[in-house]
Amino acid sequence: MDELNHGQSLNEGDVVTGKVVKVEEKHALVDIGYKAEGILPISELSNLHVEKISDVLSEGDEVSLKVKKIEEETTEDESEMEIILSKRLVDAEENWEKLENRLASGEVFEAEIKEVVKGGLVADVGLRGFIPASHVETHYVENFDDYKGKTLTLKVIETDREKNRVILSHKAVEEEKQAKEKMDVLEKISAGDVLEGTVQRLTDFGAFVDIGGIDGLVHISQLSHEHVNKASDVLSEGETVKVKVLSVDRDNERISLSVKDVLPGPWEGIESKVKAGDVVEGTVKRLVNFGAFVEVLPGVEGLVHISQISDRHIGTPGEVLEAGQKVNVKVLDVSEENKKMSLSIREVENDQNKKEIEQYTKEQDQGTFSLGDVIGDQLGKLKE
Repeated sequence: MDELNHGQSLNEGDVVTGKVVKVEEKHALVDIGYKAEGILPISELSNLHVEKISDVLSEGDEVSLKVKKIEEETTEDESEMEIILSKRLVDAEENWEKLENRLASGEVFEAEIKEVVKGGLVADVGLRGFIPASHVETHYVENFDDYKGKTLTLKVIETDREKNRVILSHKAVEEEKQAKEKMDVLEKISAGDVLEGTVQRLTDFGAFVDIGGIDGLVHISQLSHEHVNKASDVLSEGETVKVKVLSVDRDNERISLSVKDVLPGPWEGIESKVKAGDVVEGTVKRLVNFGAFVEVLPGVEGLVHISQISDRHIGTPGEVLEAGQKVNVKVLDVSEENKKMSLSIREVENDQNKKEIEQYTKEQDQGTFSLGDVIGDQLGKLKE
């Protein structure tokens, strides 16, 4: 090395360039072009923990160092000088400036996780960058052991030189990413779109479904064509479902969805399920002046006209029927196109009466004795 600054004096705080001439277990000797070689202790090598100097430096490496301490002892025979150098302080100054610039600009960068400590993680950012547990992910993490050695995308959220504190966040990066994805989805989707999503949360009033970065609400009334008491009766968290977009409120970031609208309607294919002449069981749903509506399949109601309720004259359907009552009805007519079905209770009863008469007649034809036959036999005996 050339003589330092052409013979100028060396002072504590000076930054010098030197060449590593020897690597020991706990320190390195560095030629800084001065009358004595400098000593670089392992503790002054890095702001992070270093096991061996040879992991970081090799003989012949050129490094920038700060003069931390100069001690000179003079005896009658000779003068000895000890110069303590620090790479950590030079790196720290550069890294503080870099990190403060990143804080100001909001820059996203990558760093390796070096340690898992109580309360969070330590990342190598030239300084010890601490990531609190609450800033590691957007979701709760129980065990951080798997993070050691991983590279994370980070943002600087706080710096304090006096306290030697650098606070980093991976969560902030993820939240920004999610916010961008959310805006992208809001811009792209429109009412009428059919999408695939994942059920995130079930509530008393419906279900929230993630449709790619943003949650939309499926109101409980939009879960099924049938009445639903609670969302968990038809959906599970984590389930993949198809949904139709009903409306998009970009200003308030709200999306209304429907599962019901992508399911086959209750009337779809009804004519292959129920035909004219079929007798089926149904439930009386509503009574009106002109008859009763009876549900014969989930979501499918047919009308029993007042004239088809009973053989006898009735003033109102309520005289013989009540909501919730189970009844047998005969299908008179069904139309999928018009979503209409005509039903009859009277004809079921009439058909039953006919069967009973036919059965009685059949029994007579098979030899059942009549009163006339019995009287005739008795008269014959008397004549004898």
